[in-house]
Amino acid sequence: MSSPQNSSPFNTERLEEIKALGDLPSPRGAALAVMRLTQKPGVSVAELAHAVQADPALVGRLIKAANALHGKTRPITSVRDALILLGIATVRYLALGISLVSNYRGGQCTNFNYQRFWSHSLACAVATQTLAARTRIALPEEAFSIGLLCRIGELSLASVFPREYGQVIEQRERGDDKPLVACERDSFATTHTELTAAMLQDWGLPRMYVDAVFRHEEPDRVGAPPDSPLYQLVWMLALGRLIADLCLADDGERRALMPKLFRYGSTLAIESEPLIALGDQVAREWREWAALLDVAAQEVPPFEEFSQPTAAPALSADGMPNVEGEALRVLVVDDDKVVRTILTTMLSASGYQVFEAVDGQSGFVMALEIHPQIVITDWVMAGMDGVGMTRALRQTKLGRGIYILILTALEAEDKLVEAFAAGVDDFLLKPLQPRVLGARLRAAQRVVTLQREIEQDRDEIRRFAAELAVTNRRLQEAALTDVLTGLPNRRYAIEFFQREWLAANRSKRPLACMLIDVDNFKMINDGHGHDVGDAVLKQVSAAIKKALRAQDVACRTGGDEFTVICPQTDLPAALICAERVRKAVAAMEVDAGHARVKCGLSIGVAVRDAGTTDIDALLKRADEGVYLAKQHGRNCVATVQQPDPAGQTTK
Repeated sequence: MSSPQNSSPFNTERLEEIKALGDLPSPRGAALAVMRLTQKPGVSVAELAHAVQADPALVGRLIKAANALHGKTRPITSVRDALILLGIATVRYLALGISLVSNYRGGQCTNFNYQRFWSHSLACAVATQTLAARTRIALPEEAFSIGLLCRIGELSLASVFPREYGQVIEQRERGDDKPLVACERDSFATTHTELTAAMLQDWGLPRMYVDAVFRHEEPDRVGAPPDSPLYQLVWMLALGRLIADLCLADDGERRALMPKLFRYGSTLAIESEPLIALGDQVAREWREWAALLDVAAQEVPPFEEFSQPTAAPALSADGMPNVEGEALRVLVVDDDKVVRTILTTMLSASGYQVFEAVDGQSGFVMALEIHPQIVITDWVMAGMDGVGMTRALRQTKLGRGIYILILTALEAEDKLVEAFAAGVDDFLLKPLQPRVLGARLRAAQRVVTLQREIEQDRDEIRRFAAELAVTNRRLQEAALTDVLTGLPNRRYAIEFFQREWLAANRSKRPLACMLIDVDNFKMINDGHGHDVGDAVLKQVSAAIKKALRAQDVACRTGGDEFTVICPQTDLPAALICAERVRKAVAAMEVDAGHARVKCGLSIGVAVRDAGTTDIDALLKRADEGVYLAKQHGRNCVATVQQPDPAGQTTK
């Protein structure tokens, strides 16, 4: 059961708890600057263009997006034109998504396939954008962003809880049929869908998009009318994600998914032939975007040929995971091929995994890709030199943990001070001396080993913190939940009532409440036993909850007493709702073995008005309504209005 404290699945309390445990995926660099600027009222295109131009890759991708969406008649070549055509909101979403793709390509969760995650997310983004352009359910450029980010909660759990989430994935890969969200809730007291929704809301996406993302994994349970915007958004996202599944699937999986594709398409009035053509278009544009964002994308056969067998793709190498006992990775950066060859030969013979780069710029890029523990770099190189590369690496989170050894023929004190100030850990004079190099590397190994131990200790602390947070959350849920019925208890009712009372005071909104008594409950207990009485309370609770609206909160506040708080509800609406609850309970029967027990409810309704001084006064008036209902024969709804000038009350 979800926490009674979270009347909305997007409550940010759990998000704030997880933020405190580790680094959640978040925008960086130019993208972060763009997002901050777009939150300023009256931000100009010139200010945005200046921020975007700090990241050449972001420039190219925004221009690509503008051309894909608006550049059919005239190619767009400038940042300014792209920003004007896309609009501030779209630029914000695209900058957010592109930044996340660029900065979170890997992580420590060994069972989480980061490459496949981004490949699938990009395919979903392109598919959702294409569907939006066809159906006009949403702006295509905004649909691209929500499609790209609709699974960000999975990446977040893998980032903050790498070991624990890896165990969840491994459990499911071993054949556990338990749904992923159920495994996640057991382990983290939240799910990737709840976390995705909370993060998107935190980043400022419109609530309609957040709701659609939260519900799209179970579109058949969207709970909205077919002609509503939410219903159409949910099915558009679900269909876009299914097309992404087809793009990444093998032939056998594609054949199995085709009936589902046509069923999903029919909900949006897309027939099979146009849907197949749309799928082929998505596959083509997916590969174009993948090349632009440096994301993997495989060749996809035409959708109409999915029933025909194709050759199985070749498997790629597993890579080199960084595990205890494996040889250290060393990156050699030098523009002199002879020096690179000498170093590579010496290091390989000593058991190191060696990688080479020919200059500082390529060395910087390769270091971010292969995550070496040690970098040996020449100082003097064309373009970016060794000191410049060191400065660049130290500005990244990954680069701060690399041990950097610089090669130099200079022994001048000022130069060496400059190198150490830039972040160099040690230096080695040319020409190379094998024994001195070996000594330097042993020193490097000691530092790397200490860093690894520190990181392991930090992971252990985070694990304990995560376990404590989950335990505290479960204790909090238990403290606010009635054990028998699963409804919120009296303590929660008091806290929720106080929050809604303050909100109603601020906004001048109506606020209603119901007090409910189960009629003749003592006779049921005495005549049939407490086990039957407990069964009655459970079924009555379920019937009450089912008959209420989404915003209403039902709590068990006594033995056979229930309190329902109805925000933003006037008296006529509250009376209609109360009558619906009464009928639902009156229509049910409880099997008592030798007899079937029918129940009735006496319900008192009260609404906050100018004469209601506090919560106690409102509850007292609702209680008077219960008393009036019992006077009129029970199993009915009654309300006692504030006396009018004539001193009359109303039933």
